[in-house]
Amino acid sequence: MARTREFDEEKVLDAAMQLFWEKGYEATSLSDLTSRMGIQRPSIYSAFGDKKELFEAALRKYTMSRASDVRTRLQNHSSVKEAFSTFFEGVVAEEYSEDRSRGCFCINTMVELAPHDEKFEILTREHQMYLSVIFQETIERGIQSGELEANTDAKALSQALIVSLIGLTVMMKSRPQRSFVDNAIKATLTLLK
Repeated sequence: MARTREFDEEKVLDAAMQLFWEKGYEATSLSDLTSRMGIQRPSIYSAFGDKKELFEAALRKYTMSRASDVRTRLQNHSSVKEAFSTFFEGVVAEEYSEDRSRGCFCINTMVELAPHDEKFEILTREHQMYLSVIFQETIERGIQSGELEANTDAKALSQALIVSLIGLTVMMKSRPQRSFVDNAIKATLTLLK
């Protein structure tokens, strides 16, 4: 008879995600994980596999949650321009409100692991493409409502905004001057004609 798990798998996965997000893959040890997750190594291996499989599960949890959050944030406004403005301002506000900028877990993974690991290259690229689709749907809503010009290339514009978002998120790790960031966002948002 199989033993039932004595822990909440979602809760311990969330703890692992937070730790990986704070420290990155390489800097996180199994001892760090057992301490943060509150379970022993055999339980980690049994539930998630090795460290890399646990990291992948944590990244997938993050990307699903993040995509849902982005979609909700952009849909909460009737104005598409206002939605993107509020979204980008929110990203900046979150980063400045943290004691230390953690950035985006997926982008951190893209920088740390994607250049050396094909699986994480693919996973991070898939997330970028999924967010681009969310942006594109929002832009198309603005075209349909007449808020954006009818000849707007929604796909190209969404991709440009994703590149800006990724650059902004990476840059925020160095705590640039707020006016520098605000000016960059303001210029980026002029793409939404």
